[in-house]
Amino acid sequence: MTATHSWVEGAAGSLFDLDNLPYGVFSLDGAERRVGVRIGDFVLDLAPVAEIGDPASVLARAWRSPSLNAFMALGPEQWATARWWIDEVLRHDVHEARTAPHLHPLDRVELHLPIEVGDYVDFYASEQHASNVGRIFRPDQAPLLPNWKHLPVGYHGRAGTVVASGTDVVRPCGQRVSTGSTDGSPPTPTYGPSTRLDIEAELGFVVGTPTDLGERVSVADFTHHTFGVVGLNDWSARDIQAWEYVPLGPFLGKSFATSISHWVTPLAALEAAWTDLPGQDPEPLDYLAVGERAGLDIDVEVVLNETVVSRPPYASMYWSPAQMLAHTTVNGASVRTGDLWGSGTISGSEPDQRGSFLELSWGGKEPFLLDGVERTFLEDGDEVTLRYTARGTSGGRIALGEVTGRILPAT
Repeated sequence: MTATHSWVEGAAGSLFDLDNLPYGVFSLDGAERRVGVRIGDFVLDLAPVAEIGDPASVLARAWRSPSLNAFMALGPEQWATARWWIDEVLRHDVHEARTAPHLHPLDRVELHLPIEVGDYVDFYASEQHASNVGRIFRPDQAPLLPNWKHLPVGYHGRAGTVVASGTDVVRPCGQRVSTGSTDGSPPTPTYGPSTRLDIEAELGFVVGTPTDLGERVSVADFTHHTFGVVGLNDWSARDIQAWEYVPLGPFLGKSFATSISHWVTPLAALEAAWTDLPGQDPEPLDYLAVGERAGLDIDVEVVLNETVVSRPPYASMYWSPAQMLAHTTVNGASVRTGDLWGSGTISGSEPDQRGSFLELSWGGKEPFLLDGVERTFLEDGDEVTLRYTARGTSGGRIALGEVTGRILPAT
C-alpha cells in the first residue's frame, strides 16, 4: 500500500479510489436505508464508523437518513469535513480494524434512489444538439431560435418520475400524428404507444444548500449551493413530444421517466475536470458572465445492448452548470435541497458523438448499425447504459455513476 491509495482491497488505482468517493444510499438484508460511500467495489456504511469516535456526530445522524438530503443540507463546510474524514479513514491502515466490518461488497447490498428530488429542471445546453434538432424538425428555418445564445433554455420536468438506475422503463402512450397529409388537411392525432422512443445522455446536478424565495444564486456561488453530479438519462417519446410541444414545450413526451445514477459524485472529486467553455458569442448578460474553467471535461459513452454506439463529450457544452443555476434563480425562484437539474442532451460535432437516437438516426431517416442491424429508435427489450469518466485529482481517471434502463412494452 502507498500513502496515496486506500487500504481497501482492489481500490488502489481503480476508477473508485480516494480521489472519487461518491455517495449513495443502500440497504443490507432488508434493513433500513442509509448513506454510504463507494470505495473500489465496496460501500462503506458511514454512520457506525463516525459514531465510534463521536456518538453524537452531526454527520452520523445525517448518514442514518434514507436519502442524501439531510447530509447535503448541512452545507459545504460539512461536505468538506466529511470528505477529509472519509479520506483519512480509508487512506491509513491504522483504521482498518475498526472500519472493515462496515465495508460491504457491492454485490451484497441493494442500491436506491440517492436523493429525495424536490424540483426537476432540464436544460438544452448543447449547441450541437440544439442545432441538430432544429435542422431535423425545422429544416426550412435557422437551426437555433433567436433566444438560444442569450439564455440557457430549459423546461420544468416531473420530479415524481425521477427513478434510480436499473429501473425498467415502460413504453409510454399518448397522442401522436403521422408526418402529415398530402391533401393539405389538418393533422389528426391517434392514441397509442410511442414508436419513436429515445434517450438523452445528460449530466444531472444536485442542489445541496437551499435558498429563500426572492434570493438569486450568482455564478460565483455555484459551488456553495451545488453538492454534486449524477449521470442522467431523460427518456423521450419523440412522436408524442413533436405533437404537443408547441406552444408551451415538452410535457407527456418527457414526464414518464428520468433515470439517474445510484451514486452522486461530489464536486470536490471533479476539481481536475474543470475546463474552459468552447466560447460564447455574443457575450452573455452580466448575470451569466463566467470566467475560465467554467465547463467540465467529462467523457460519456452510450451503450445500447452492450455495444457502444456514441461517445458524447461534455466539454463541448455551450452553457455551463453555473450559468444554468444562475438563470434558474435570476427571477427569485428558490431552490431546495435535492433539487435536480439536467444539462440537456450532450452531443459533439461528429456523428458518433451524438447523445440521442433522434440525432444518430437523423430523425429516423438514416438508420445506424448495431451489430450489423439497422436501428433508429428504441425497441422493447433494449437496454441502454450511460457511462461517464473524468480526470481525477490524482492524475488518473474516475468514474461517475452509470445509468441503466431497459424498455418494457406498453401496458
